Amino acid sequence: MEFKDYYQIMGVKRDATGDEIKRAYRKLARKYHPDVSKEPDAEHRFKEVGEAYEVLKDPEKRAAYDQLGANWKAGQEFHPPPGWDAGFEFSGGGFTAGDAAAFSDFFESLFGEHLGAARTGTRSAYSRVPVHGEDHHAKVLIDLEDALHGATRTIVLHTPAMDERGHVSTRERRLNVHIPQGVKAGQQIRLANQGSPSSVGGKPGDLYLEIEFRPHPLYRIDGRDLYLDLPVAPWEAALGATVKAPTPGGTIDLKVPAGSSGGRKLRLKGRGIPGTPAGDLYVTLQIALPVADSTEAKQAYQAMARHFSFNPRSGLGV
Repeated sequence: MEFKDYYQIMGVKRDATGDEIKRAYRKLARKYHPDVSKEPDAEHRFKEVGEAYEVLKDPEKRAAYDQLGANWKAGQEFHPPPGWDAGFEFSGGGFTAGDAAAFSDFFESLFGEHLGAARTGTRSAYSRVPVHGEDHHAKVLIDLEDALHGATRTIVLHTPAMDERGHVSTRERRLNVHIPQGVKAGQQIRLANQGSPSSVGGKPGDLYLEIEFRPHPLYRIDGRDLYLDLPVAPWEAALGATVKAPTPGGTIDLKVPAGSSGGRKLRLKGRGIPGTPAGDLYVTLQIALPVADSTEAKQAYQAMARHFSFNPRSGLGV
């Protein structure tokens, strides 16, 4: 997937005002409208311009895109970095997931998860109950340890807005958030009355924080299960051994069964993220080979070669 430079597509500078972007869109939409344009790629260009405008006219999406796009150029091979949009507030609504189908995979990969965020009510003049404000959504990154034990953390959010000159700016707000023990990736924490204020006398909207984990140096996370790669020596795997292994609850003595091969998984029940039921910890054995960096080490490997009639490629028919 290629990175799309929406500013280049629109023919505007990166500091263009909202009015400049709107004028550029109207000009290009007239030029490439499939019903009137004689350009050979008019339909493709019309869709590209519409997609770029959907992002650049929206202060929230534009601010997030600007942060992402600082290190990318048009046409470069692109995959969104994990958690690229963490910390940005999105107000939800604006257009639907059905509208997104008209846009590119690039657009969908960046903003698709935010498209279905529904508005919390209608602002009908006939409503007897004051409608509360719009809900906000943001993705936040936490450490695995926060989910294991629960924590209270200061979360910094960036709320994009457009200033009086039509330039996008962001304001920062800090919230003390209780992270419950056992929270999973994708789970949402609701902060009541932290969304947009109501314009008709109702309560403010709510803020929903979607949880995502920062990469951990030891464990991979899947739901409430954890995965650990554990290096073992060839003789420990072949003969069996009791080895030290880290777990979220501390170091344990782990029994490696004799005859284990690389990639074998050992399940430690209930040692993952707490919950009902708790997740498990899966230890994957990785055979670590000693380096033949001395005469004695080389001789030991030569002795193994003489004593074992072992062909690791026998399954390949060679």
